[in-house]
Amino acid sequence: MQSSAIQTVVKIMESLPEPAQSRVADHLREYIEDLRDEEMWDETFKRTKPELAAAARRAKQEITAGLAKPLDPDSL
Repeated sequence: MQSSAIQTVVKIMESLPEPAQSRVADHLREYIEDLRDEEMWDETFKRTKPELAAAARRAKQEITAGLAKPLDPDSL
């Protein structure tokens, strides 16, 4: 069953000439892929949030203790 939003998009696309429909479909595919990527990253960050917070705490402790060194990009 299609939502009313999908039905509206389909009606709009049907009113376009074929070449424009293809361009819109290509843009929609790219946009949907981007949305899926964002959802994947959001889920990954949600799952790893405790670990990221712990790493940040350790980094702060190392800085406070004088154990941290400035990053030298040339040494990477």
